[in-house]
Amino acid sequence: MSSPRIPVSSATPPRRPWLPMLLAVALAACGRGGPAPETVPEAAPGTGGRPVVYQVMTRLFGNTNTTNTPWGTIEENGVGKFADFTDTALAGIHELGVTHLWYTGVPHHALVRDYTAYGIADDDPDVVKGRAGSPYAVKDYYSVNPDLAVDPARRLEEFRALVARTHAHGMRVIVDIVPNHVARGYRSTTRPAAVRDFGEDDDTTVEYARDNDFYYVVGTPFEVPVWPEGYLPLGGEPHPLADGKFDENPARWTGNGARSHRPDFDDWYETVKINFGVRPDGSHDFDRLPPDYAERDAAAHHAFWQGRDVPGSWVKFRQIVDHWLDQGVDGFRYDMAEMVPVEFWSYLNSHIKQRRPDAFLLAEIYNPAEYRNYLRLGLMDHLYDKVDLYDGLKAVMQGKAETDSLPPIRDALADIDTRLLRFLENHDEQRIASPEFAGDARMGRPAMLVTVALGRSATLLYFGQEVGEPGAGDAGFGKASRTTIFDYWGVPAHQRWMNGGRFDGGALSEAERGLRAFYARLLRLSAEHPALRGDYADLHAYNRAHTPGYDGRLFAFARWQGERRLIAVANFSAGRDYAIDLALPPALVAAWRLGDGRHAVHDLLGAPLDSALVVEDGRARLSLRLPPHAAQLIEIAP
Repeated sequence: MSSPRIPVSSATPPRRPWLPMLLAVALAACGRGGPAPETVPEAAPGTGGRPVVYQVMTRLFGNTNTTNTPWGTIEENGVGKFADFTDTALAGIHELGVTHLWYTGVPHHALVRDYTAYGIADDDPDVVKGRAGSPYAVKDYYSVNPDLAVDPARRLEEFRALVARTHAHGMRVIVDIVPNHVARGYRSTTRPAAVRDFGEDDDTTVEYARDNDFYYVVGTPFEVPVWPEGYLPLGGEPHPLADGKFDENPARWTGNGARSHRPDFDDWYETVKINFGVRPDGSHDFDRLPPDYAERDAAAHHAFWQGRDVPGSWVKFRQIVDHWLDQGVDGFRYDMAEMVPVEFWSYLNSHIKQRRPDAFLLAEIYNPAEYRNYLRLGLMDHLYDKVDLYDGLKAVMQGKAETDSLPPIRDALADIDTRLLRFLENHDEQRIASPEFAGDARMGRPAMLVTVALGRSATLLYFGQEVGEPGAGDAGFGKASRTTIFDYWGVPAHQRWMNGGRFDGGALSEAERGLRAFYARLLRLSAEHPALRGDYADLHAYNRAHTPGYDGRLFAFARWQGERRLIAVANFSAGRDYAIDLALPPALVAAWRLGDGRHAVHDLLGAPLDSALVVEDGRARLSLRLPPHAAQLIEIAP
């Protein structure tokens, strides 16, 4: 989730004991949580097969400055611009097989820099995390981050030019929408005249009213959190607004649902929660969707909401997505979608699909019991597969679990496989190469093979992952192991691919170039190879039972469509070579119509193979040598 918005230790993800309770309230408001439907549509509409999403922290991508001073200013540490996504840069991204480019941090969020000359009010460092600010504390939804523009006065024009360049390179554009909360200092100075601002018409004398945009701690002014030892805004640098105060009376609920006038430092204190017609007791204050709408299309959902009286916040977000569609974007990544009732998503997404049937709608969600509701009732195209495959793979990569844990994960999600988004890194997660995760970027090879080839889902690649960026360095508010989303910073391994703005990989090491080539080859195969859109068979259990030397650090499965037949084999050991005779179950040999004899094979990911698949009396074996971190995608000749 987008929740490392607080400093975390380099070793441990932040704990949020309030999150299960908060999600329970949100789900109670939705009235869901019963038995999951058995199936969902085979493929999300308009996604064109298997999307590959490339996520960039927009302000970090093009930054060539290598100073990296903690809490550094733009002048010290530099910042990337929309203009840094040149034709050469975009071509380099596209060669990774990318279909959708997710530009993180585009909507104007709170940050600590003087843009008053452009009519932008200063933000208070007491309610901004970091100096560059969290991209998930949006300050003005009708503008873009002025840091990203060469000329801040023309910032929206520069963004539209970026959208056009991205489209010219055959990729679609995704930006974040964060319905659950906005920046504590939200104030849109660029909204159309007909649009009412968040909170503008609120009755602040009550905790809750259906058409209030915020929840209020009535009669009590806001107080900033008690800073933990060693923390001061901007690292202690003097600033006229960094005085331990923020003018807000009455106080409003914090983005994660904290109802105190003085939230904790571990709360999302820089944000305020949006009211979607959910009463403080968790009950709903809006019309419900009839259960049979789980089987109806976007047009039927859209018709259902016509003429209905909905909370004012719903209308405001419909106006916001219309604005972004007008800028040419092709879809949205929805932050913490499960903290917002599913009826709102039906209302919003059905509206979007009337304008753009091919829009790409991605939800950040962590409750598997709600996955199918957010797909079928909320009309999402794709959902994060985080608590299932990502968490399972991370445990295997760290040696905390064996690969026996992976097939049950795949089986439990088989009915919605095409509607998931799978990843190994994003802005919230630790870098694979960080000591706190795997400590070695090569571990991404077997794990990414499984991520991409296990099913037919969409795939996410986070910028720098393809060259082994370790996320090292204490940037200020953001801590090591995750590339900062709060600070001005350079990303060293990524900068070596940038090579001073040439975007040719000229400064990469041989190992980094090899890793990038691996990701490019694998991701292109995910979109192009018919077998990876076809059937699946588990080879793991059979080889655990029948193949000497095959253990819980290896993982194998088969994919095929017609005569295109693949065997995927991954070695999650960091230090062990395996020499095994991988066996195919007789039922698969029969299904593939493999006659006795030798069948030529080759590895689509480039590993040399000096053997053949040998079939004798309906049984098949393939002799393999699997070095540490091996990832092989072996095709059997027709």
